[in-house]
Amino acid sequence: MTTPNVRFSRADSAKFFRTLNKRVNQYFKDNDIKRTGNWRLHLKTIVMFSLFLTPYFLILTLDISQWWLLLLTIVMGVGMAGVGMNVMHDGNHGSYSSKKWINQLMGNSIYILAGNVYNWQVQHNVLHHTYTNIHGHDEDMDAGRVIRFTKHAQWRRFHRFQHYYSIFLYGLLTFNWALTTDFKQTKNYLARKLSYGKLPSPLKQWSTVVVTKTIYVLIWIVIPMIFMSIAWWKILLGFFIMHYVAGLILSVVFQLAHMVEDAQMPVPDQTGTMKNSWAIHQLFTTVNFSTKNRLVNWFTGGLNHQVEHHIFPNISHVHYTKISKIVKQTALEFNLPYNEYKTTRKAIIAHFKHLKEMGVKPAIQS
Repeated sequence: MTTPNVRFSRADSAKFFRTLNKRVNQYFKDNDIKRTGNWRLHLKTIVMFSLFLTPYFLILTLDISQWWLLLLTIVMGVGMAGVGMNVMHDGNHGSYSSKKWINQLMGNSIYILAGNVYNWQVQHNVLHHTYTNIHGHDEDMDAGRVIRFTKHAQWRRFHRFQHYYSIFLYGLLTFNWALTTDFKQTKNYLARKLSYGKLPSPLKQWSTVVVTKTIYVLIWIVIPMIFMSIAWWKILLGFFIMHYVAGLILSVVFQLAHMVEDAQMPVPDQTGTMKNSWAIHQLFTTVNFSTKNRLVNWFTGGLNHQVEHHIFPNISHVHYTKISKIVKQTALEFNLPYNEYKTTRKAIIAHFKHLKEMGVKPAIQS
C-alpha cells in the first residue's frame, strides 16, 4: 500500500499511548469483557435495520396516502443514517464482532446505503483515521471548491456565505455516493494503489461497483416503479428525501467532531513530519460532543465520542462511554487536550462559527 508522504513525530508517543493503552486493556481484563460489540449492539442493529427497511416494505405493499409516504421516507432516512453509524461503521473497523465474517457482513451493509466497502475503508480507515484534519491528505476535509474547511484551502468569494448555504449541501452526501463518488474514488484509489488490507484487482473492484450500483437502482427505484401505482417522479422524490435526511444527519455528526473551533488543522513541516505523535495528534484534531446525552450516544453509534474512537478504532462504540473516563484522565495527566462540547447545540454553533471564520477573505491567501 502506498500512502501520502507524511510522518508523525515519535516524541513522547510511547509514554502517553503506552500508558493509555495499558489502562484501557486493563479495563477490559478486569471486567472480563470483549472489546467488540455485545447484545446492546445486536439489539440496536435490529432496531436500525427495522427503521430503514420496514417503511420500504410498507410502501410497496400498502395503499397509503402521500403524507404517509413522506413520513415513511423520512423514517427510512433516519434508519439509513442509523445503520451507517452503528452497524456498517463498526463492521468496517472490525469492531462489531470477534468473528471476521460477521464484521464483513455488517460492513457490507454499506451497499444498501449506496456506498462501496473498498472506497469507504480507504477514505475513512486509511486517510481519515491516519491523517486526521491534515489538509491534502484527509479527504473528509475536501468539499471541492464549494466549502472551505481550513485556512490552508484556497479562498473564493462565495465562501463568505458558506455558513448559510453549507447546511443545504450536507444532505447530498449519500446521494453523491449513489451517483458519482464511488466511481471517482475507485479510479483514484486504484491508480494510487491505496487499500485497507489487500489491494483488490481493478477488474474485481470495477465489477463490484457496477453490479452493486445496478442492484441498488433496481431495489430502490425500479421495483417501486413496478409495484407502486404512483407517478415516477414521486418515487424519485421519495428516494431523494430518504438520501437527503440520511446525508444531513451523517454530515452534521461528522462535522461536529473535526470541523469546529477547538479542532486543530495542522500541516507537516518541510520534511513531511508532523509536530506530534499519531495518538497525540488525534487529541488535538478531534472533539467529543454531548457525551452525557443517552439518546445522542445511542443513535450516533458513539461518533460523539470521536476522541475515543480515533485512538481506539478497533474497539466497539458500545464501550466508549466507559473508556472515555480513562482517556480523559490520562490526557489530563500528560497535560494534553481533551476537547469536548457539553451539548450538541454548542457543537453546532462552534461548527458554523468555524465555517464563518473560514469564509472570511484572508489577508494573504495561502
